[in-house]
Amino acid sequence: MSEIWFSRYYEKEKIFRKGKVTILEGPRRVGKTELVRKILSGRSEKIFTGSGDNFELQEIFSQKKLTKILNYLGGYDIVFIDEAQKITDVGAGLKLLVDNSPETIIIATGSASFDLSNKVGEPLTGRQIKRILFPVSILELTSQFDKFSVKQRIDEFLVFGSYPEVLGESNRKDQIEYLLTLRDSYLLKDILELDNVRYAEKLFQLLKLLAFQIGNEVSLNELSNSLGISKQSVERYLYLLEKAFIIKKVGGFSRNLRKEITKSNRYYFWDNGIRNAVINNFNELGSRDDTGMLWENLMFIERLKTKEYKRMYRNDYFWRTYDQKEIDLVEEGDGKLFAFEFKYNKTINNPPKLWTQTYGSTFFACVSKENFFEFLL
Repeated sequence: MSEIWFSRYYEKEKIFRKGKVTILEGPRRVGKTELVRKILSGRSEKIFTGSGDNFELQEIFSQKKLTKILNYLGGYDIVFIDEAQKITDVGAGLKLLVDNSPETIIIATGSASFDLSNKVGEPLTGRQIKRILFPVSILELTSQFDKFSVKQRIDEFLVFGSYPEVLGESNRKDQIEYLLTLRDSYLLKDILELDNVRYAEKLFQLLKLLAFQIGNEVSLNELSNSLGISKQSVERYLYLLEKAFIIKKVGGFSRNLRKEITKSNRYYFWDNGIRNAVINNFNELGSRDDTGMLWENLMFIERLKTKEYKRMYRNDYFWRTYDQKEIDLVEEGDGKLFAFEFKYNKTINNPPKLWTQTYGSTFFACVSKENFFEFLL
């Protein structure tokens, strides 16, 4: 796995179409720009490539005048705008372009959710194809390498995650240096650029607190007290961190029981390497006490990647009662429930009795180091 470029799922899927705006979102440094360029390479059409950092492009879109947009971009078969979230009201400008130039393929990438910056989804309702690009997934790796090679590196994924440059680097010190650079230079960049955050250090402290609570319910009151900020500020920061593709929120599942926990949420990190960089811990598994957390985070996020890439539409929850009965992941889709427990090196054959008594004989699987391929592929 020493190649610099890893085969990405969207290389095989035709996500660029005439008359639509393809929105490719995802964390910084996962390869969005490289993916678009790779897909477009070798094409004979006339292609425009620009960046949201370009002041001229920002000015043209901010004026929302059709004639100016068409004069600037109307002569191209393909329009690619990178880091488009930096352009104010880019959605309105893209709507004018796609409505009046329906034969043009339009592509926009963003390292922060467009919901955070300019509500691109509202003007582009019915006119967009939205996809998320994650750090490299196990699904993608097994399409390029054999399962044995992937499984051999699973413990490495737990500690260092799966950013493309991390996977392509075999030197442990270089992997750590890259993740620390990512943490210090890129992690909060979109939030600080796009939203009026008064206390950047509070954001990072919040991330640290979340890093130690993977698999547990998060109390807003406790976070508020620990950080010395209001509960409303905590809620706002959590929202921003999720929209910047750093954490993922999961709510509690309930249909019947008063004793089920539903008002609290759990949070996972989009990448294990980022989580470990936040707490500055890259120790090997043998000297850690958080292997269970790392395994749960990895399996949840890898499953999320699989569902996103394969267009599996399911709602995600955790299930827990006040007397400590729990299931790590409950998926709801097609009128059915699917329950999963994550255990690094052991197997549980059955869900808690209370779950079965309440919800019947739903599908249940314990996902361990021995069978995770079945869960993810």
